[in-house]
Amino acid sequence: MIVIITVVVGFYNVVARYVGRFVGARLSSNVYIELQWYLFSLIFFLGFAYILKHGVNVRVDFLYANWSDKKKAWIDLLGTLLFLIPLCIIGIYVTYNPVMTSWGRRPNGTWGMWEVSPDPEGLPRAPIKTMIIVAFALLLLQSLAQSIKHWAVIRGQTEIATQIQAEVEGIE
Repeated sequence: MIVIITVVVGFYNVVARYVGRFVGARLSSNVYIELQWYLFSLIFFLGFAYILKHGVNVRVDFLYANWSDKKKAWIDLLGTLLFLIPLCIIGIYVTYNPVMTSWGRRPNGTWGMWEVSPDPEGLPRAPIKTMIIVAFALLLLQSLAQSIKHWAVIRGQTEIATQIQAEVEGIE
């Protein structure tokens, strides 16, 4: 749905710009340009956990494809524990203060104005910056879920991992 809205807003931006030049009126503004940028960002922010869950991430699998399920689970578990989970935690930690500053928190602990786009008629930056933390948090939760599934496969409980996957897909 976000993709469709992004395309519609982008189409409107282009048409309004050219029609506006033709009729000599300003039919678009920075609000629509920034809205398109925000929506495009949301597609990626919300897609990270989805991509991990469904295993459609890019991987160089000329070796991986021929491995047993147990060996794949070990590699995926180690990669998740050593790289993905720490990345998510560091991402949340590093972005927390800039996001709070964007919402108007001052160094002395008081609150002021939100960060707003420097462009005329621009949108506030705080909501889209907050989505960075949301994206890392969703990815962290999904990486924990993936770790549990990988551990089940390693322990030989593939039926549990399959059942968990089926239940999750049945919810959607």
